[in-house]
Amino acid sequence: MGLIGRDREIGRLERLIGALPERGAALVLLGEPGIGKSALLGQAAAIARGSGLRVLATAGVEAEAHLPYAGLHQLLRPIRDHFDVLPPSQRQALRAALGLAEASGPDNYLVALAVLNLLAETAESGPIVLIAEDAHWLDPSTAGVLAFLGRRLESEPVLLLASARTGMATWLDGAGLPDLVVPPLSEQDAAALLDAHAKNLPAAVRRRLLSEARGNPLALIELPAALIDLGNPAIMPDPTTEIGPTTEIGPTAEIEPTAATGPAAPSEPAAVTGPTAPTEPAAVSGPWLPLTARLEEAFTRRFAVLPPVTRAVLEVAALNDSADPHEALAAAQALGGRPVTAAELVPAVDARLLTVSESRLAFHHPLIRSAIHQAAGPVRRREVHRALAAVLAERPDRRTWHLAAASDRPDEGIATALEAVAARAQRRGSGEAVVAALEQAARLSEDPDRRADRLLRAADGAVELGRPEIVDRLLGEAGKLELSRQRRARVAWVRAAFDDGLRGGGMDASALADLAESVAEDGDVDLAVRILWSAALRCFWTEPGMPARDRIVDVAERLPLDPLDARLIAILGYAAPVARGAVVIERSRRLLARAVLDSRTARLVGSVAVLVGTFDVAIEQSAASLAGLRDQGRLQLLARALAAQAWAAAQLADLTVALPAAEEAGRLAEETGQPFLLGLVLATQAKIAALRGQVGRAGELAAEAERLGTRVGARNVLATAQHARALAALAEGDHPQALARLLRMHDVTDPAYQLALSCHTVADLADAALHSERPGDVAGVLARLEAAALATTSPSLHDGLRLARAVLAGRDEAEELFRAALAADLTRRPFMRARTALAYGEWLRRQRRATESREYLRAARDLFDALGTSPWGERARRELRAAGERSSERQAATSELLTAQELQIAQMAAEGLTNREIGKRLYISHRTVGAHLAKIYAKLGATSRVQLHNALG
Repeated sequence: MGLIGRDREIGRLERLIGALPERGAALVLLGEPGIGKSALLGQAAAIARGSGLRVLATAGVEAEAHLPYAGLHQLLRPIRDHFDVLPPSQRQALRAALGLAEASGPDNYLVALAVLNLLAETAESGPIVLIAEDAHWLDPSTAGVLAFLGRRLESEPVLLLASARTGMATWLDGAGLPDLVVPPLSEQDAAALLDAHAKNLPAAVRRRLLSEARGNPLALIELPAALIDLGNPAIMPDPTTEIGPTTEIGPTAEIEPTAATGPAAPSEPAAVTGPTAPTEPAAVSGPWLPLTARLEEAFTRRFAVLPPVTRAVLEVAALNDSADPHEALAAAQALGGRPVTAAELVPAVDARLLTVSESRLAFHHPLIRSAIHQAAGPVRRREVHRALAAVLAERPDRRTWHLAAASDRPDEGIATALEAVAARAQRRGSGEAVVAALEQAARLSEDPDRRADRLLRAADGAVELGRPEIVDRLLGEAGKLELSRQRRARVAWVRAAFDDGLRGGGMDASALADLAESVAEDGDVDLAVRILWSAALRCFWTEPGMPARDRIVDVAERLPLDPLDARLIAILGYAAPVARGAVVIERSRRLLARAVLDSRTARLVGSVAVLVGTFDVAIEQSAASLAGLRDQGRLQLLARALAAQAWAAAQLADLTVALPAAEEAGRLAEETGQPFLLGLVLATQAKIAALRGQVGRAGELAAEAERLGTRVGARNVLATAQHARALAALAEGDHPQALARLLRMHDVTDPAYQLALSCHTVADLADAALHSERPGDVAGVLARLEAAALATTSPSLHDGLRLARAVLAGRDEAEELFRAALAADLTRRPFMRARTALAYGEWLRRQRRATESREYLRAARDLFDALGTSPWGERARRELRAAGERSSERQAATSELLTAQELQIAQMAAEGLTNREIGKRLYISHRTVGAHLAKIYAKLGATSRVQLHNALG
């Protein structure tokens, strides 16, 4: 007999399973406790197995939520012998995450990519169904991996099915996965289930049970069972009825405990003195209770009548962070002081509280665990934790956690052991476990200073995780202590660390520089650099004023660092892109000449190159950083490197680089929770759209970027969006509007003013002023930029000024200035070369030298066409027509035929990369790459990578 009243839900699951292997999918089942989510997952597993599919399953358990990758360990255990199919870096990261090998801090995203590739390879021999029950209790590391997978299964023969309680936060929430809310049973179906499970109920009892259960299947099954347990012989269940909601799914093999780490013990609930004696059945008498509480009460009553030794084993199982029955029996023996055997579990099995295999204990429903936990009371729980610690001598991390949970007073020995747990968790790449261990260590610290330092370290780690609610809690605890001046400053620094200090105010840039100086004087130079980098980033996102910028530079230049330290170069460039521009450019050049940079150093050099105007360096070094960041799974930094690359490429109108870089940067910024970086990327995409003549699209993207940037005053976002709007106006020939928008970027009182980025608009400013016939409006701005050019060797600024001088010069000086601008080395800046040629050709035609003008206008047209900047190409065509020469129709560029992601994949394929290599770079599987390539070949009329290379060339 199937599940009663679940035809709609089962139909959807059958359709998803039936679509394999043509396409994969993900679905999250949501519902209240006992609503039948587990039953539906069990049915899906049965359907999949019946179709010959492989099923891999895991289940979240509240007591195991602090064990990093515990859920993943359970999920992958049946295919652990397939790890050798992975590239070495991914294989090592996955083994380290699961505690099977030592490694230094594998990134969660690298682990996730390894799992994606492992599943893709395994699915070659047949589709796979992944089942994750009670995802709200999965450890965060596992949940993060599942969220990553869920977004990337469309082209894979893999189906992810998860369940979670409605209203409980889970790391799957932000993944954008489809969900299915499992509703209560209808009145008719609820009655059918009750009648099938408990026959011959008195009419009054039946009505009360249906009313109490409110369509909840677990309640319809367990509340009558509670009456039976209390000796009512009139109510007899039908043992042949398949009821579903308590079905256990997934592998029964034990999760091997590994280098466990974990969070602070849950806060103690109100004291409960222990199991209570049976009273009248909850289903027929007593005050109204919420359904979950009534079910827990029913389970508590069933637990209360078990033999004492059986209750002890269940108490251990409820508090243990492993399902190992041998541990439970050993700890129960330690509690009672006499031998305990598996036979003691029989009463719990008979009472339908527990299922037992040789290697695993499992409660029939999570509410049973919760009920037993509550009934034990705080004193008994500490006794159980001590007993567990006693039997875990060979599992030091888990032993430490149980000792911590057993302690009701400070204990420096345990606190120090928890710091060691945090260090091992750091090596495994579980930032959540690091934070939790340090927080628990702080709770047990005897010395207030040590407690404060541990809380601050934990809060700093929570910033890295992007968890503001944890940061607030930890800093709130730290704020209750007597803190030194420096620790108070560190509290303020950590509190303001999210999104580069854009949220919530906090310390200003000058105060951060003061703190960095103080920390450096105490000997912690690395921490001082980190704090000073926070201050420098505020100069990028906001405008702290010149005194603050000067203060940052002063502190930075007095730090005992190598002048070619990329961190120092970046701080100087972000804080003083003009005043220290020449220094940054010269040191960057020396650093690049000295050695090949590692990925993080290359990213820093690339990002600061955007600010000082060396865009070719920005593109090259950002590109150089990508492979390493991808291999390490550093998706947050990868998003930033791609954003810098995209911004620089857009400024050079190198759309074949800018388009795919911006598209990927946007996806990763959203996935990694960086909303203001996403705003910057959207503004960059608006610039790209304007350059391509997609004026309406540019306006939409700029508006969305401004929506994200305005609420926090993110000046780089607002400046870039304003520049995009100005370029769109230039593309339409609306020069007055373009001029007004560009002037806003140079007004220090305007939110769109950003010191560095305003220096890269000079050519646009001069163009708009000339064609608006308002050159006087920009005279003051250009004078300030001329002064700035004395302090920096920025190619962008100097190129723009050379063109502006020529465009706005009088007739007698203009030609010499144009020729000087054309003589500059613009080989690596073709858009500027084309604009200079266009401006000179326009000037020549206005001087009635039409024949001479054609050469320059023709060169400009061809360059603009090659770059895909169609509005400027059309402008050159119009000028050529006015000069007496007609132009052929522009041919669509390859970049206009493909989506941004298709262009990126096409470029990689044309370079000779295999589908698997492309997938590794882009965090997608080789099947997804193949699906994209099929579309690319069709659009370009190509049939091979060689033809693809020619088409792109």
